[in-house]
Amino acid sequence: MSAGTRLAGQVAVVTGASAGIGAAVARALAAESARVALAARREDRLQALAAELEGDGAEALAVRTDVARRDEVERLVDAVLERWGRLDVVVANAGIMPVSPVTELRVDDWTRMVDVNVKGVLHTVGAALPPMLEAGRGHLVTIGSLAGRRPFPGGTVYSATKFAVRALVWGLHLELGAVHGIRVTDVQPGFVATELLDTVPDPDLRRAWLENWGERRPLQPEDVARAVIFAVTAPEHVAVNEVLVRPLDQPT
Repeated sequence: MSAGTRLAGQVAVVTGASAGIGAAVARALAAESARVALAARREDRLQALAAELEGDGAEALAVRTDVARRDEVERLVDAVLERWGRLDVVVANAGIMPVSPVTELRVDDWTRMVDVNVKGVLHTVGAALPPMLEAGRGHLVTIGSLAGRRPFPGGTVYSATKFAVRALVWGLHLELGAVHGIRVTDVQPGFVATELLDTVPDPDLRRAWLENWGERRPLQPEDVARAVIFAVTAPEHVAVNEVLVRPLDQPT
C-alpha cells in the first residue's frame, strides 16, 4: 500500500466493507492515512481486512453491522466515536442486487432491496449526521449506480432504489452544504466486477449477463475507490456531488 497523507487525522466509516467496492474503498482511505471503521454482516471478513490494514500501518476497527437495522448502524457510529472521538467521512456502500423481471413477482426481493439499498443509506445518514452537524463539517458518500440514471430490463426495482439514493444526495446537498458545511457525493459506477452479481437469483440471468460482457472490460473495485478518494480529498470549498464512472466498453 503506497502511503499518502491527504486524510491524515480523519476518521472514515465504510459500510459493506467485507468485499468488493467497500473493501477497496477502505484500503484506499487507509492508504491516505485515514482511520477506518469497517462495517458489514460478515464479521470474519471484516476482521481479516482490519488485520490487513493494521499490518500496513493503518488504524482500523471492525464492527459487524446490518445496515437494514437502524439500531446496529447507530451502535456502529457510537463505537467509532468511542474509539476515535470524531467522524469525518462515511461511505454508504452496502447494497444488494437480486434483479429479476417484474413479472416474476419476487416481492420479497424488492422489499429486501429497499431495506438495504434505501433504508440502509437512510439509517447510515441518520446515525452519522449528529456528530457532523456538531463539528460543522463532514462528508457523506453513497455508492449509487449508473442504474440510478436509467433503468434496465430486469433491474427495475434495483434502479428505483438507486434513483432514490441519487435524489437523496441532491436534497442533502441543498440542506447540508452551504448551511452546515457537510459535503455529499453519489458515486455512480457502471458494471463492476464484484460479488454483487452473485445476489442475482436466476442463474441463467447471471450467465447471460456475464456472456454479454464476454471480452469487454468491466470496472474493478479499485476504479470506484479512486472516484471516492477524488471526491473526499477535494478542497473543502468544493462539492463533488456526482461522479459517474463507466467502463469504456459499456455500450449502454
